[in-house]
Amino acid sequence: MDVDWWKRAAIVAAVVLVTLVVARLADRALTRRLKHEPQAMTRYRVLRRSLVAAIIAFGVLSALLVIPGIRAVAGGILASSAVVGLVIGMAARSTLGNFVSGIMIAFTQPLRLGDEVKVADASGTVQEIALTYTILQTGNGARFYIPNEKLASDTIQNSTIARSEHLAEVTIPVPISSDLDRVLALVAEEAKGAPDAMPDTNPHITVSDFETDRVLVRIAAWARPARVADLEASLRLAAHRRLRQEGLL
Repeated sequence: MDVDWWKRAAIVAAVVLVTLVVARLADRALTRRLKHEPQAMTRYRVLRRSLVAAIIAFGVLSALLVIPGIRAVAGGILASSAVVGLVIGMAARSTLGNFVSGIMIAFTQPLRLGDEVKVADASGTVQEIALTYTILQTGNGARFYIPNEKLASDTIQNSTIARSEHLAEVTIPVPISSDLDRVLALVAEEAKGAPDAMPDTNPHITVSDFETDRVLVRIAAWARPARVADLEASLRLAAHRRLRQEGLL
């Protein structure tokens, strides 16, 4: 009895471990194919979460079916078309509806990561497109969590999608004792001269948050097409170098 139990436990652990490895490999494969354009980033994040969730769910269910008691219960549930129909019916209206809408948004792309949009009374920058909801961040740091089903059926005002340039954003931590006015001025000076920034555009420099021993300074600047990652990297390096030169880091 004990030997059988340990064998089943080992099989369950092995299946779960293999599942996690497969999910990790799938994630890395998607990452290697990723380009840094907002279109690719948007599709990638939704596809990544969907694929990893499906792999883990399949693996965990496969592992649990090794246990006879659970296998018998699962078989009974799956054999009951009434229960399956009830579960699907309950999920279709909310969770499944939002999930399907998230997939549609990722591929039709009425909005993308970094776009400035307005939906009903909510407006801000698209910060994240999750499986069931989308996050808009306002200029003052507040966030709107909007169900994907609402986005798929409501009117969206997108102020960015027709533009060739895209928004690059980075956060620089500085000591809480720093002279913030001077920090913001120096960072703005460096951001204006960044090589991958769009000409004739002004970067937006703000204090985004306070933590126990540091302040987070947010830099937002418009990047040349397909140069978002390069601009973000150069902004971090330039800001860090300048603040160290001035004795602020």
